[in-house]
Amino acid sequence: MKRPAVRTLVLLLLLTVVACAQDLASFEKRTTVKTLSNGLTVVILERPEAPVFSFFTHVDAGSVQDPMGKTGLAHMFEHMAFKGTDKIGTTNYPAEKAALAKVETEYAAYIAERDKRVDRDENKVKQLEKAWKDAIDEAQKYVKPNEFGEIVERQGGEGMNANTSDDETNYFYSFPANRLELWAYLESERFLHPVMREFYKERDVVIEERRLRTDSNPIGRLVEQFINASFQAHPYHRPTVGWMSDLNSFSATDAQQFFDEYYIPSNMVVAVVGDVKSSETIPIAEKYFGRLPTKPVPDERTTTEPPQNSERRVILRQSAQPFYIEGYHRPDYRSPDDAVYDAISDLMSNGRTSRLYRALVRDKKIAAFAAGFSGLPGNKYPHLFSFYAVPVPGHTPQELGDAIHAEIDRIKKEDISDDELKMIKTRAKADLIRGLADNAGLAQQLAIYQSRYGDWRELFRSVDRIDKVTKADIRRVANQTFTENNRTVGINETIKTAPASQGGAQ
Repeated sequence: MKRPAVRTLVLLLLLTVVACAQDLASFEKRTTVKTLSNGLTVVILERPEAPVFSFFTHVDAGSVQDPMGKTGLAHMFEHMAFKGTDKIGTTNYPAEKAALAKVETEYAAYIAERDKRVDRDENKVKQLEKAWKDAIDEAQKYVKPNEFGEIVERQGGEGMNANTSDDETNYFYSFPANRLELWAYLESERFLHPVMREFYKERDVVIEERRLRTDSNPIGRLVEQFINASFQAHPYHRPTVGWMSDLNSFSATDAQQFFDEYYIPSNMVVAVVGDVKSSETIPIAEKYFGRLPTKPVPDERTTTEPPQNSERRVILRQSAQPFYIEGYHRPDYRSPDDAVYDAISDLMSNGRTSRLYRALVRDKKIAAFAAGFSGLPGNKYPHLFSFYAVPVPGHTPQELGDAIHAEIDRIKKEDISDDELKMIKTRAKADLIRGLADNAGLAQQLAIYQSRYGDWRELFRSVDRIDKVTKADIRRVANQTFTENNRTVGINETIKTAPASQGGAQ
């Protein structure tokens, strides 16, 4: 028997043993879904393996929902959600509330004068800016910095964090099992009574984040322009961190308005996984999360990206590591072919046996790394299937592009082997089982699948969909998608800087 076949058999046997306790029927017995009267959905998975639980709050709003001229607001509110409430993070909220209102009044006056296109009075701008910053200093007197996080940490919380993407915003951490009610209070309270505390201080943090990750990062600069070239109509062309001019302009009032529109119960799914009982957790969830007021569902229509009819290229010439990326438009995650794209990603990129690794890294030795994947910049809406590679010294980004195209042509013209297709399906099952190993990962998966599909069970059905993928499906989708007219290319070309001059007399 061939060695790859032996590995496949062993992996299948291991999966069969582990999956007995990890199949859908087993999860259905331990999982409860409750939609509260205000529209918020709670998913509870009883997993009493240790006296802890993890939660994942999924808000179905990301940077796609940022208003024009105010990009970065979704990400900015994520930062605000850790600043406390009217009870946490303040020494005197009535006085602080009045001080924060004055900050907004002074800021509005400053921005109105600063952004005048005609007859701007520079002296007045300076005076108004000073008045605004003085108001900030006054409001800061009432702040108890980081109190929300300190409460969580003192009570045994771990892994407190959040993230914002084009598609969504997520909040998560873990707690001891006997802190369930405290968690429900804290998590609901910050969405019931958020305070735009230290907003402009935090906005400066985000500005520095943009400078670090994008403006001062050669690959960050390339990827931002590559995505902007790929999406000319759909909001995916907006950076999640925001454009610099918007970061220097939007206000705490704008962030509050974003929260009021999109942080509504029907836009939120909360998953709780661990040593909890649904019979105890549901009443607690109703008591605390049920306080969030029902609001109208926001209009989520977006501009549809028109078909791309010619290749687009972005070339940045800079003193930096060379880099190659290309992307092809594909349908969103609801497409009947979504599993086919997953299979192509696995075939091209999963491990040292993947086609891109073998061809570009092992055999031709022209790349340090190469991969292909879906989900750039998100997957809720039609997005990109992308390929990228990093050349080794002595080789160019265009060589990588040519080598990637050779591998793409292979899957367009030739059926993949039986062994390759079998391993794709086996790895899909293995990846699912590995993803069920810890509370935090499970909470994330359950919340996202419940939000995206309206049923957490789709997490398990995704493997069934990959199991139905055929060789013909892979060739068909590859030929439909990977065409020159549907391609956007991004390249970092390295330029040599002039050597420092040798000064001094000889």
